Amino acid sequence: MDHLEHESDRPNPDAHPALSQFAFLIGDWRCQAHLRLDSGDWQTFDACWRARYILSGFVIADEYRMVGPSGKLIVLGMNFRAYDPAHRAWHIKWLNAISGTWTDLGPKELGGIRFDGQSIVYVFKEPVASHAYTRATYANISADHFTWRAEKSVDGNTWSEFMVVECDRINQ
Repeated sequence: MDHLEHESDRPNPDAHPALSQFAFLIGDWRCQAHLRLDSGDWQTFDACWRARYILSGFVIADEYRMVGPSGKLIVLGMNFRAYDPAHRAWHIKWLNAISGTWTDLGPKELGGIRFDGQSIVYVFKEPVASHAYTRATYANISADHFTWRAEKSVDGNTWSEFMVVECDRINQ
C-alpha cells in the first residue's frame, strides 16, 4: 500500500486542469473572520484554513476552523473539492465536524460554481442559519491573500453581507 499517495502539495498530472481553479487554497492560512451581528455591529474571530491535495492529487481538501473570543472552537469542518470532467462541473461538499452533517456547496440547481477570472462564486442552501441561502465569494486572490465573503438571502434574490474572512498565507 505504500504506493498510495494520501496528500500532496501538487495535483496529479492526470487530474483535470480545472482543479487548478482552487489551487490558490493549497497551504496554510491565518484568518480573521468578521461576522455581522443582528445589531449591525461586527465581531471578529480568529480562524485558520489549511488546504492540500488528497486522493493522489485528484481532490482538494481544505479544513476551516474558527474560535470564539474565549478560544472555544465554534466552527470546524472540511470541504472536499472534486472536478467532474464528464459534466464539466465542480462537486464541493462541506463536512461540519461538530454536527456530523454534510452540505452541498454550489449545486447545479442553484447555479453551480462560477469563475470569472477574478473571483469564484457559489450559492448553497443554508443548513444551520436562520436564512435560507448563502452566497459565497472568493475574491482578492493572490499568492499570499484571499477574501471569503458570505451573503445571506431568504428568497435567493435579495442579498446582504454577513461575514467576511480575510486570509493571509502562513509561510513555512
